[in-house]
This record gives sequence, C-alpha cells and structure tokens, in this order.
Amino acid sequence: MFQVLLVDDEALARHDVKSMLDWEKHGFTICGEAYNGSMALAMMEQMTPHIVIMDVSMPIMNGVELSREMKERFPKVKMIMLSSFDDYDYVRTCLMNGAIDYLLKHRLQAPALLTLLDKAVQQLQSEEARNAQSIMIERLSPVILREHVANLARDTGSASEVLQSYAQDNKLYSHAVNYRSAAVQIVPFLLLTETLNDVQKNRFVLQAIEVMQMAIGDVQKRTVGYVGEGRFIVLFSSEERSEHAVTTQMNQAMSALTHSLEKFLNLKCVYAIGPLCGNLRLVGSSYIKANQALNHQHDQGLNTSLLKDSVFRKEQKQLLLFLEQLDGERVSQFIVTIFAELRSQPVYGMTVQIIVSEMLHLVEMTWKRFNPQTAFEDIEHMPDRAELGRMRSFEELEIWMLDYYASLIEAIKKQRVEGSHSRHIAKALQFIKDNYASNISLDMTASALNLNSSYLSRLFKEEMQMTFTEYLNRVRIRTSCMLMESGTYSLKQISSEVGFISYTYFFKVFKGITEMTPQAYMDQLKQSKK
Repeated sequence: MFQVLLVDDEALARHDVKSMLDWEKHGFTICGEAYNGSMALAMMEQMTPHIVIMDVSMPIMNGVELSREMKERFPKVKMIMLSSFDDYDYVRTCLMNGAIDYLLKHRLQAPALLTLLDKAVQQLQSEEARNAQSIMIERLSPVILREHVANLARDTGSASEVLQSYAQDNKLYSHAVNYRSAAVQIVPFLLLTETLNDVQKNRFVLQAIEVMQMAIGDVQKRTVGYVGEGRFIVLFSSEERSEHAVTTQMNQAMSALTHSLEKFLNLKCVYAIGPLCGNLRLVGSSYIKANQALNHQHDQGLNTSLLKDSVFRKEQKQLLLFLEQLDGERVSQFIVTIFAELRSQPVYGMTVQIIVSEMLHLVEMTWKRFNPQTAFEDIEHMPDRAELGRMRSFEELEIWMLDYYASLIEAIKKQRVEGSHSRHIAKALQFIKDNYASNISLDMTASALNLNSSYLSRLFKEEMQMTFTEYLNRVRIRTSCMLMESGTYSLKQISSEVGFISYTYFFKVFKGITEMTPQAYMDQLKQSKK
C-alpha cells in the first residue's frame, strides 16, 4: 500500500478527498491528516508517506513553503497540489519545487485524482528501480570484474565459469548474444616502465586502463582487464546477431581505444581481435587466438641470434670504454652502427626494446661510476624517457638515443670541468659550451668573465694544453659530427649550426681534426647504415 498524507486547513475539503475514492482498492491508504504545513512536517518526521496531497493556501505554513521544505528534507515524497483560480502563481512555484501536478478544487473528481496518484506511483517505482540499479553498480567493483576478465587471458583454471557466475549475479553483459575479445599491447612498455617502482608501474597501468575503458564505453558491456607486461584483454559483448555488425562495432571501439591512448597518454599500442563466440564461457578461447596473432605481430622479427651476437652484445665493453673516455664521436658512431643492425626489426619489437633497454642501463651505470654520490635522476637536461612512448620511427629513436648519450657525456664533462679546473677556466669552458654556435672569440669570452684577454689566453693554454681557438673548434667539430649522424641537416647547414661563418673554414678545420673531409665522414656514415 502507498501511504498518502492529506494537508488542508479546511476539514470539509479533506473529507471530500477521503470520500472520493476506495483508496485501498487502488493500492493506497490515508496515513494521516494535517491542517497546515508545519503540522504536516511534524507528522512526516514520525512517519514519512509516499505521497502528500496539499492545499496551496493555508495558515502558519502554506503549500509553497511546505513544498520548499519537502524538497530539502523529503525529496523522495511526491507532491500533488490543490488550488483555487486565484493562487496559480503559488502552484507554479510548487511545481518548480518538485510537485508532479495540481488539481483545481472546484473541479476535483475521482478519475483526475486517481490519474495523478498513479503518476506519482510510476515515478516512485522508476526511482526505486534506478536506486536499486545504482546500489548494484556501487556493489559491482570494476576492479573485481577486470580481474575476472584478466583471468580469462591468464587461463587460470575455471576462470570462464567464475566470470559467468559473477556476470549473472550482477546482471552484466545483459542482452548480449555475441562476444568477442581483443589482445592489446602497449608496445614500448618495457622501455617506459623498467625504471619505475611497483607503485609507479601500477599507476601507469591504471591510467592506461582508464583511458581505454573511457574509449570503448560501459564497463558492464565492454571490459578492459590487465594481463601483465603491458598486455591487456578487451572483452566485448554485443546485442547484434550479425557477425558483420559485431565486427564493425568492435573495430570502431578498438580504433577509438588506440586513438585515445595516443592522444591522452602518448602511447602506441598494437592489437589483434579474436573470433566471434556466442557464449561468455568461450571468450577465453577467443582471447587465446587473438593473443597468438598479437604475439606474431608484436614479436615479428624477434631474432634471438641478433640478441646474442649483435654488435651491441659483442662490443658492449668497447662502448663502455668510449663512454669512460668521454669520446662522444666514437660513442655516436657506435650508436649509429647498432641502429643500422636493428633497422630490419619493428621499431618497438622485443629485440629493439631489449637492446635499447640495455643501452639505457649502460648510461646509468656509467654515471654511477663517475658520480657515485649523485643520483642519475638529478642530471639536468637529460632527454625525458617518457618521450620513448611517442616515437614512430627508427630515425626518431636513433636521434633520441644519440642525444641521450651526448647529454650524459656533457653532464660528466661539466662535472669534471667544475671539479678539476680553476674557477676562471671552468667558467670559460662553460661559456664555450653555451655559446659555441655563435661567433664567439677569446676577447668576447674574456669580456664576459671580466678578465684580461691576454691573461685568459695564457691561463687557458696552461690548463687545457691547447689554445682557446683550438678548443672551441674541437667543440664545434664534435657537435657537427653528431648533427651529421642525425641525418637531418646538410653540410652547409651544419657548418652554420655549430658556429662557423665560412663553410670553407669549416671544411679546413674538420679535416684537420678528423683527418677526413666532412663529405667523406658523411659517406662513411651512410655506408655504415646500409
């Protein structure tokens, strides 16, 4: 029975309403009567009705004031207003406060009253259903659901049966007649997460899950689960019976997923879709086939012999020696050679990730040898490893790695300069490092340091065992070699970029230091990349 409270200051009006219907026959009961709003609120504190039928014009507290209070204190209670012709403005305010409708007293009839009572009941039932669903959703943990789905991919015992039971209990994948799964891999996962601790890695994975779930839609119909090592499962349910329609839907969802990962997290991913199945219990088998296809795609070109016998593996000690000697030119040449071997592999295939990971580890190891007291993370101006997730080509990856190693060498040199030279020479070396690309000179440097140029020249030769100009040219030529290795600039552009005003002079200085012409050096680089 739905309980109804009558609120009207006229006893006759209340009697008319009570006698108008066989209340219990229609599923209602009059639970009380009040003759003003204040009294009604007191009664509602003791027992809250489902519906209140109230007059607009009453003493002490009228219907407008009562509706305002009920909206705040009893928002679930439905209000039906009774009014006269001259108080419609009041009725309109009550409607704004949540009243479902109003009846004119002089036209009050049983059918009209019953219609509004039924309308109130429909609203109550709809709200109750929504509340029940909301409670169910709150009880349904996306974390638990995702773990059940992930267990399908991990092939853990009775994972399919457990998920089927959980889905039935929580009314998941309702009305679905077809299912499909996809295996998704964040391709640079190893490179991006190997330096993270467990908390940071979990945060990284959760961000990826949230973005993917946002892209594909309702977790109760399309669910993302994390399998491990950057791999995810997407369980997709559909009410469509047509295989073509389901395939179209899933392709669109996966396209949105990959786009969102790239847009919001700068992550590249690859995926493969498993075959259609008509039962939730078969999704695990669908994933196995998707996973096999993805493994072939992701690990395409995985060359174990390359990993064992690569230039990097065989000559790792040589690279370490170049680093310890702070020989930027040879380090750069070595990196170019490594990437020349890797170019037949997918840019983020496992072979590439493993070798690049070892190269990054070598950088950290070198820094610790030179600076055991300073954390690697504290080095200034090192390229951000998060940038690895945005790279789409070997050229980008190679340039980044060249910059990474060059930045390490510069950081070590800076630390050495600041620690092993006099204060004036340390400042001069830093000035050269910062301004070599400009038309600087000994006089300009001395002026910047507030020194006499003759004094600086003598001091420089004593400490560096070379003249200011010789040192400046070596810095410029070393930098020009790095720019040549990037393959981005022409020789004339490079000569200008590193601070030479004349290409002829650049040619002469380059040959004097490297014992080969710039073009010959470029040709040697091209030959090594073939």
